[in-house]
Amino acid sequence: MRYSECSEGRVFILRLEEGEILHETVESFASVNKISAATVIAVGGADKGSRLIVGPRVPVSSPVVPLSYELDAPHELTGTGTIFPNAAGRPIMHMHCSCGREGKAVTGCARAGIKVWLVMEVVITELSGCKAKRLIDRDSGFELLVPDAE
Repeated sequence: MRYSECSEGRVFILRLEEGEILHETVESFASVNKISAATVIAVGGADKGSRLIVGPRVPVSSPVVPLSYELDAPHELTGTGTIFPNAAGRPIMHMHCSCGREGKAVTGCARAGIKVWLVMEVVITELSGCKAKRLIDRDSGFELLVPDAE
């Protein structure tokens, strides 16, 4: 296990509007407001055509080939995630969401593109004094969290 310590900073409450893409909107907001590290929660509607990454293709290869799932109708959404900068210093959100409709649910990573249906509420809690970064992992091809990056 690797870790670093940080403190809670500013807290932001966002209302995303219909048609906005969750990770793009949050990352843009973080960039404009100079938020490099944060925790993020989201609740609201995910529209038809939203996509989730729902695991690696099996058999698992290197680099990993992600599987995606597309929502066929508006769904209820709840998600939790983090923001940390990549090697270039750009804030990158990693969020896993569960989307449900009519008693069925799908859970996965929001990175493929969650499109807001009607409204989505997002709370961003900044982490101050944080050294963590998302750096490219050669084996998976993903930008993975390095908590104690320098």
